This record gives sequence, C-alpha cells and structure tokens, in this order.
Amino acid sequence: MSKMIFVNLPVTDLTASVGFYQALGFTQNMQFSDDTAACMVWSDSILVMLLTHAKWQTFTTRPIPASNSSEVMLALNADSKDAVDQFVAIAGAQGGTADVNPLQDLGFMYSRSALDLDGHLWEVFWMDPAALGSDQQ
Repeated sequence: MSKMIFVNLPVTDLTASVGFYQALGFTQNMQFSDDTAACMVWSDSILVMLLTHAKWQTFTTRPIPASNSSEVMLALNADSKDAVDQFVAIAGAQGGTADVNPLQDLGFMYSRSALDLDGHLWEVFWMDPAALGSDQQ
C-alpha cells in the first residue's frame, strides 16, 4: 500500500464544511462519511477527515484550539500560479478568509494562504524546481 495522509480537522458545521471543501475541488468519499464525519479527497494519497466536535473528542481529550489560533499550517501544491489564486479566491467566496498571510512570490515558488470556515490554515503553493538550478536541488 502506498503512503497516505489523513488530515483530521474538527468542524462546527459538517454540512457547511463539506460544501466549502467541495467548492475548493475536494470530492467526498461517501464510504467513509456519515453524520459525524466526512472524508474529503484531494488526491489518491491526501484525504481530509472533517469531524464534528463530538466525533473529534472520541479520538483525543486534547482541547480543540480556538478558531482564531493556528496549531498547524497545511500546505497543498497547485499546478500553476493561477490555480493558487483560484483556490484562495474560492475559499474567500465560500466564507473562508483569503490571504491571512502575505502573498509570497519568490520566482520559483508562489504561495498564498486561506482559512477554512473553522479557522484551519491552508497554504497553497506552486513551485518550479527547475528554476532553482541543479546546485540547489
């Protein structure tokens, strides 16, 4: 079996969060979804589990961070600068917060960030490793 990552996120409104992530291009895997959790697929190896607070608390007794704090920044690569811009624009239009951190354009890498409906921080980036040159790879 290939390596995979399941990112588990507590959400306050499961239905709204599913709609938010679908608008960003995630698809829902109904086999691993119910009224307490939704499996949102980004790729064959990257999945996001949206969990109601009650479901989250069956996995850990650690407190859910406040929506105005960040414990982690989750990063996804995109195929182009335009795809980065589109992801962040959709996040903002769907009730998230666009550009919570300054845009970064380093030439070989371009990134922007957005918060989802519960304040989870996502960075979306495009990178061209060839632009770095062989001595920096």
